[in-house]
Amino acid sequence: MLIEMKVSGLTIDPITNTPIVILKDMQENKAIPIWIGLFEASAIATELEKIVFSRPMTHDLFNECLKTLNATVSKIEIGDIRNNTFYANIYLTREGQSFTVDARPSDAIALALRAHAPIFVDENVIEKSRNIDFGIKITDLDKLKEDKIKEFLENLSAEDFGKYKM
Repeated sequence: MLIEMKVSGLTIDPITNTPIVILKDMQENKAIPIWIGLFEASAIATELEKIVFSRPMTHDLFNECLKTLNATVSKIEIGDIRNNTFYANIYLTREGQSFTVDARPSDAIALALRAHAPIFVDENVIEKSRNIDFGIKITDLDKLKEDKIKEFLENLSAEDFGKYKM
């Protein structure tokens, strides 16, 4: 089953200093963290903040190309997670035809924000994301770290995101 979600905000993994985009369902009962690259985090943040550059950035360019071709982003779906890697598809419509494009979730999210398209996550992905392997050996000390990371992610609130909350 697919669950519609929204970008709740961006944060930084306190252990690896890697950006994380947080998606929450519309009722804000379920959340999913997705570790992303710095460039993609910047692309998402600039759209959340409605920052416009004098020249189009990559996701803006792709969105403009789609508009020029009379194609619309009907939705994006994050449909799988394998070996700690999330998989997404962008669903496009043009002249009554539908197209599906494989994408990294971070790129799909950045495009969905620009195209005002809904973001869906498969319920199984939400379930599997609770068991992400953080790459930490499970000794007593490391188990404590893993528990702290999970606790940190589960207890994030909108206020934790500062200017990036929606």
